[in-house]
Amino acid sequence: MIRIAHLINEYQAAARLSLRYLRIRLFRRLMLPFSRRARAKRMRTYARLMRVRDGMSVLDLGGQPAIWQGVGERLDITILNLPGAAERNGDQRIRYVEGDACRVGEFGAAAFDAVFSNSVIEHVGGAERRAEFAREVRRLGRSYWVQTPAKWFPIEAHCGMPFWWFYPARLRRYFIVRWRRKLPSWTEMVEGTNLIERAELQALFPEATVQVERFCGIPKSYIAYYPGS
Repeated sequence: MIRIAHLINEYQAAARLSLRYLRIRLFRRLMLPFSRRARAKRMRTYARLMRVRDGMSVLDLGGQPAIWQGVGERLDITILNLPGAAERNGDQRIRYVEGDACRVGEFGAAAFDAVFSNSVIEHVGGAERRAEFAREVRRLGRSYWVQTPAKWFPIEAHCGMPFWWFYPARLRRYFIVRWRRKLPSWTEMVEGTNLIERAELQALFPEATVQVERFCGIPKSYIAYYPGS
């Protein structure tokens, strides 16, 4: 998995580069407010569909504490992330664990009321790693929620390029080579992103309902959710 904290720092540094990287700076400035609103709306949907209640134990795989600020219920949240990746904000509801979300040895089966994952599964690696991630989600939680971006959204969320996933492989490689010279870790994140089709997400989480999250009618992401029995 990618060292997310390091990538975030490099991404922020990229926003301070010269006009050569104006696209990245503008993309970040424009996307941050939109992303905040989208996450807030997503978390309201999460609370409703997953029947969130006070005292629930939640394991957030690969997440950050900021996403939980809009959830009013008093949850018992554990964030599992790579060493140094989680941006700790002092929220007393949250404890932090370091580890690999594809091979979680710290907790037993059904250790949590819910497992939560937001835009992580597309970063864990190839098909085998994604299957391992899905098995851990299903093993660890009595319910779960897994979100991942859809390729159909006009602006790619990781690199800011329009219709990125529809470029010929040779053209994507051209951009990757150029970006790697100045932003190697950020480029590694872009290159290591494997967007998942709806059918694959359903196959990985067979008992889940897969919901399409839309913006202006355009698929923005897919959510596999299973509220439990």
